[in-house]
Amino acid sequence: MDERLSERKRKILHAIIQNYLESGEPVGSRTISKYTDLNLSSATIRNEMSDLEELGYIVQPHTSAGRIPSDKGYRLYVDELMREKEDEISEIRELMIERTDKMEKVLKQVVKVLASNTNYATLISAPQCTSNRLKFIQLSRVSDLQLLAVVVAEGNLIRNKIIELEERMDDETILKLNLLLNTNLNGLQIAEINLGLIARLKEQAGIHSGVVATVLDEVAMTIQLEEEPEIYTSGATNIFKYPELSDSTRASELISAFEEKQQLVELVKDTMGTDENTGIQVYIGNETPIQTMKDCSVVTATYQLGNGLQGTIGIIGPKRMDYENVVDSLKTLKTQLDNIFKKKT
Repeated sequence: MDERLSERKRKILHAIIQNYLESGEPVGSRTISKYTDLNLSSATIRNEMSDLEELGYIVQPHTSAGRIPSDKGYRLYVDELMREKEDEISEIRELMIERTDKMEKVLKQVVKVLASNTNYATLISAPQCTSNRLKFIQLSRVSDLQLLAVVVAEGNLIRNKIIELEERMDDETILKLNLLLNTNLNGLQIAEINLGLIARLKEQAGIHSGVVATVLDEVAMTIQLEEEPEIYTSGATNIFKYPELSDSTRASELISAFEEKQQLVELVKDTMGTDENTGIQVYIGNETPIQTMKDCSVVTATYQLGNGLQGTIGIIGPKRMDYENVVDSLKTLKTQLDNIFKKKT
């Protein structure tokens, strides 16, 4: 909390941001003086606005008297809004999402509804496995000199591998290897399968240590397997509704990002990159990890499906976006997705 911000300065900053969010025009002291609850003269407001500019919360884009919020100003506004919203959201408004068994249809409908409700560009990623824990291993005979190793990780990621044998392995030996591998490895993450554990398993497998080594390679490949997330988008052309984003260069870069989707993939990976990012994330201006979106605000939420599966919902718009509506929409949608998919599993 900035101790240099008095309650009066905070109210004036809030009024400037609210007015700019609504109008998109620089805000002057006369406009702010019309806010009845402030009850301040234009001269007093001008002095306070000058202080706010020195503190870096507002900037003067032209030589006119009007000011607009800086990224620092937006950040303060968003942080305070987020604290308020955590207490406010007690019941979830119902969204008209088609209850379908096919996840793809649900996600496409969700992203379309979100774009329509917010008038911004929106994205949603199909859920991916993030916990990367091993569920089980199964060795079974294919022929006298071949075994099939099936490795299953959380999120039902499956990898199959044919293992070539030098001599026939009887059913009892296959059973013992299955017990050895599953007893020691089930529930572990790749980082927990260390050299000491691998050496111990090979020693216990004896003459079949080569089979164990091959299976462990497949375990590592399965757990580390990282496919590009499928991303569904909607409302990219909504950016033309906002003058600050609609010039030819900015607009074409943003449209390209939505068409090619690689930058959106990076955004999704960044959002789900740490365990802390499980709620609403707000990126303002240069905080945004995507260079072509540095003139935008990006708000994301992570939805959970259980079994280590997560996906990302995102809204991209101007820095003067309606943060309150966006946060409300994402909180509602996040809960709805959690509920929809948990009922289907």
